[in-house]
Amino acid sequence: MPLPSLYKSGGSAQPWNVARATCYGAALGALAALFKTMGPLRAGGGGTAVDHLLEIALAALGFALLCCAAATLRNRVVRHLLADDDR
Repeated sequence: MPLPSLYKSGGSAQPWNVARATCYGAALGALAALFKTMGPLRAGGGGTAVDHLLEIALAALGFALLCCAAATLRNRVVRHLLADDDR
């Protein structure tokens, strides 16, 4: 049983768009990896272009999965809480 809240949000409880969250996560991950790869604190010569592209792709995938999981979890929690309100 969830704890009662004194704050009532005026916003709607519409589900988050998981595909949009995934795309935003991928873009954010790619941008972060690009900044890290091209940044001034990069140790040594860096490596090959394939290494840089692989690092960017893996960071984009990681951020995309993280944002997808967060949106899915948020939708499930909201759905669960709204189901409790209907009882």
